[in-house]
Formats: sequence, C-alpha cells, structure tokens
Amino acid sequence: MTSTTMRRFIVAATLLCALVAGVIVRAQRAVTTMVAAANVFVGALTPEQKKQATFAYDADERMHWNFIPDESFPRNGLPIKDMTEPQRKLAMALLHSGLSDRGYQTYSSIMALENILRAIEGGQRMARNPEAYRFSVFGTPDAKGTWGWRVEGHHVSLHFSVDNGTAVASTPSFAGSNPAEVKDGAEKGKRVLGLQEDTARSLVMALDATQRQTAVITTTAPGEILTNNTLNINPLSPDGLKASAMTPAQRDLLMKVLDAYAGMMTADVAADRLAKIKTAGIENVAFAWAGPLERGQKHYYRVQGPTFLIEFDNTQNDGNHVHSVWRDFKGDFGRDLLREHLRASLH
Repeated sequence: MTSTTMRRFIVAATLLCALVAGVIVRAQRAVTTMVAAANVFVGALTPEQKKQATFAYDADERMHWNFIPDESFPRNGLPIKDMTEPQRKLAMALLHSGLSDRGYQTYSSIMALENILRAIEGGQRMARNPEAYRFSVFGTPDAKGTWGWRVEGHHVSLHFSVDNGTAVASTPSFAGSNPAEVKDGAEKGKRVLGLQEDTARSLVMALDATQRQTAVITTTAPGEILTNNTLNINPLSPDGLKASAMTPAQRDLLMKVLDAYAGMMTADVAADRLAKIKTAGIENVAFAWAGPLERGQKHYYRVQGPTFLIEFDNTQNDGNHVHSVWRDFKGDFGRDLLREHLRASLH
C-alpha cells in the first residue's frame, strides 16, 4: 500500500467514525457516508479481492444485473462468503450507507431468507446461501468524482451512482421475498415486504366501484414483473387510475405506497425521488392492479408516473413469492451521467 493510499484509507476510516457519531451535516449524509464506507471497504481488501470487487465506472459490468439465483445468472463482484469478518462488517456498512434503517433491515432480512428457503427446499433445488451476495465498486469513490457501487444477489439488486457529491441515481432497486410470508418455524408470520403489499391493497380497497373499473386492469395477474431485468424500459399500458381521479384521502394512500419504496433509501435519496415525482406532477401518477383483491391470492400492481415505474408481483409459489422493483425511465444506472462522463473523457 503506497503512502498516498494509506493516507486516503486513514482519512476515510476517520471520516466514517465521525459519521457514525453524527458529526456530519444530515443533508450531506448519504454521499459523504457512501464515499467513506466505500473507501474503507475497498481499502481493507487484499489485491486479489480488489480484482473481484472493483471495476471502471464505464465498464459494461455496471449494467449487468438480475434478481435470480447465481446458478441461473453468473455474477461478478466480491461475495460475502469470501470476506473476513471485519471485511463483512465494512461491506454491510457500505450497504447501510445507501439505505434508511428500515431499508437496511429489509434487505438484510431478504438475504437471511435464504436460510429459510434452504430449509423449505431441503437443498434439492439450488445452493441457497445468505453469504452469496456480491459487492462491487465502480470507479474511485470520491466526494467530487464520478463513481458507483452495487450490491446484488438472489432477490437483491441495488445500484447507486454518484457525481460531484450528489447521488444522481439509485435505480434499479429490486427487492424480492421468498417466501413472501413464512408459514412455519420460529419466524412464522414474517413478511419482509409486507409494507409494500399492504399499502397497495389499502389503496385498491379504498377505491369505489367506478374507480376500480379503471384501476383493476385484468382479473389475472402476470407471472412476473413485466420489465424483468430489461435495461431500457418504457411506460407500461394501460395506466390504471390516475391520482387526479382520486380523492385526497386516496392520494394520501398512494403516497404511502410510494414511501414504502422510497423510504427504504436514505432520507436525502428518498427526498430526491419524491421531489422528481412532484415536479413531474403527482396528478400524473397512476395506480394499476391485476388479479383478485383478497390477501393470499395471486396479484400484481404498478405505480407509474412520467419519470418512474414501480412494479410488484406476488404470483409465484402459489402467491407466496414477491418480486418488486423501482425503475427510472431515464435515470437507471445514471445512464445520462455515463454519457457525460464518456464525453468528457474524450477531451
């Protein structure tokens, strides 16, 4: 390790400790914490581990993503299982740097569900392993630079892009849960993504008969989120029921659905997501439901506005297996940022 690298590591480690103590101004928390956490994490890796964990910002790898098991979608990045215990703590600190406490608990619980899934399946299908999730850093983490990071594995796909001290992209952000509700054992009744399901059902149940005719787009739910892991997505049709056709109380319920997702991010990232929605017009946000309304039945919904799309699908495993995602039509992976970065590099 060179003297310059050592200084950077010491500074980042000191800064991370200060952040934990709450010294840094809250408005700067997300990116400042991400920079510190990423630098401490990368600085603690061996040369071989760094080869696995780090990539150029403009590498094709940055947009190589999915939410299915590794056996069906080989991944790069450094898996938790290949880290020492201190390195694992630093990796989880990086994960937490982009998430609220609720979001961190949600994604940690998704990882832990691999143990329950392994017990349910009896090891007959795939190697369910909560330590298989992979961490990747793209570019050099810096408060003024352009860089990004990713955490991915079965039912987890989180992507952040940072430029000049601002988190310019936090999507795609995927969260899945299998089982959606734990049916047996010590954690019976646990619903990792219960908030995402319950807020949407509260909204659809609050609609009157005429509104439901518009909101319920089909009586049969699709078998998967419609965008899957497609890189470039377009608005889905039909729209469903727009907020402009909802009562104030129903619009409040719609905002609770949005918060179920945005609220898993840090406060400033969540605020940025909601600000973009409000700028494009809350009245233009639409809610669509597919399938029966009763809990336990196979169902799907989406929330869509001019700039973003949320999809939620609970149809697999007889309606006990959730896939959910937030996508930005133009902002996924910070693609606009990448074009600017490449343009600047040419000069």
